[in-house]
Amino acid sequence: MTARTAATSAAEGPTVNQSVVIFTTDTLVPPEAEQYLAPHFETMCLDSWDGTAVALERLAPNALLLDIDTVGESTNDGLRAVQQARELLPDIVLFALTRSGSRHLRLKAEQAGADEYFVAPLDFRELRIVLRRALDKRTDELENRRVQEEIASKQTFCELIGGSEEMLRVYEAIERVAASNTTVLIRGESGTGKELVARAIVTCSPRAEKPFISINCSALPDTLIETELFGHEKGAYTDAREARAGHIELAHSGTLFLDEIATLGLPLQSKLLRVLEDRTVTRIGGKTAKKIDFRLIAATNEDLEEMVQAGRFREDLYYRINVVPIGLPPLRERPDDIPILIDHFLRRYCAANNVPLKHIDPEVLEVLEQDQWPGNVRELENLIQRLVLMADGPSIKMRHLPQRILYNSAASQESILIPEGGIHFDEEMERIEAAYVRAALRRTGGKKTAAAELLRINPQKMKYLCRKHNLTKV
Repeated sequence: MTARTAATSAAEGPTVNQSVVIFTTDTLVPPEAEQYLAPHFETMCLDSWDGTAVALERLAPNALLLDIDTVGESTNDGLRAVQQARELLPDIVLFALTRSGSRHLRLKAEQAGADEYFVAPLDFRELRIVLRRALDKRTDELENRRVQEEIASKQTFCELIGGSEEMLRVYEAIERVAASNTTVLIRGESGTGKELVARAIVTCSPRAEKPFISINCSALPDTLIETELFGHEKGAYTDAREARAGHIELAHSGTLFLDEIATLGLPLQSKLLRVLEDRTVTRIGGKTAKKIDFRLIAATNEDLEEMVQAGRFREDLYYRINVVPIGLPPLRERPDDIPILIDHFLRRYCAANNVPLKHIDPEVLEVLEQDQWPGNVRELENLIQRLVLMADGPSIKMRHLPQRILYNSAASQESILIPEGGIHFDEEMERIEAAYVRAALRRTGGKKTAAAELLRINPQKMKYLCRKHNLTKV
């Protein structure tokens, strides 16, 4: 094992404080590395892969040159080493070295995480130039990522994403109500993030370390949700073989979140109202009421006022829960947040699936910004997750989008009219002109005078167009 850090001579300029680790058992490599790389980088040559892995974890160098032919007994061991290095240091500049000219091996090395691929014998002068460019590029990428993360941090609140005025008002409302025990009603369409708002309120509240009990009232029938809310004593009904606390009881000292509260039936609404008034709960089949300290946060996507008028929601319960309403805007009303959300979901799901960070083509972003998003943020998140897995290559293009979005997009229509490679305008106009004349003649059974009337042109021009496009027979 050899290691060297060399100062650059005055003629070569100042030393750049960037480190390179080279792993190889080829004895010809270290002398050339010392001659051509050490004057410009902090250079370390190692001939043990186990020692190299330790060094990578301990020193976190900026770059690694990995000789995949000399790890283990086969190139497969070398490819696994490339993957291991990439997992240890995701941002390292990683070069693979081999003596094989196989294109298949090159592809495998790149898939394992190599940024560049070299075939021995190496020209170390060329390697130094490529390494310098790669390190400069990676430095720029990391700085850009830092700036983007700094911007993103100003556009997030707890787990909520968005910097639009509509979302800033939501953040302000959360901060105002968080410290109190006041009941909050979160209102918004499905998929807007109502539970995230509830969790943000709890996170900013004195009850942050206490239980947060969440139940979706629409997910269970009335018979089951009553048991879930209030619990039961042993023998309360046929299958009640042991006593069990309900969600309200479990929320003692913490927060109870009732999502889709409007789906509760009227009998359950009455029982819930009693709990909110007395702050006590009696299990099904029980005789003793237990005093419960909890904060209620409810959510709905229904028009409660209309439901009260129709007699489907108790008016007294409505006033009991509608103390502080917080309205969540649908995604279509805050299109400026769509790029922020896309960037967030791309980073999350690329990292979760161990794939290189993908980016969205500008025309695709324009399409997504124009969409109405009936499923709101949840729909956008699901789409990005699917695109991360299914879109080939580093770029998400128009062809990767689902038909629903393409069909409704004005930008996509423009893309269809003018493909990436452009069109020959005069030829396209000729083709369209011929298509209209042909269609008019078919509609009129080949009668040119009638076809001329259909196209609002005079008969002489119709005859001219027929001769021009050779449409004597249709």
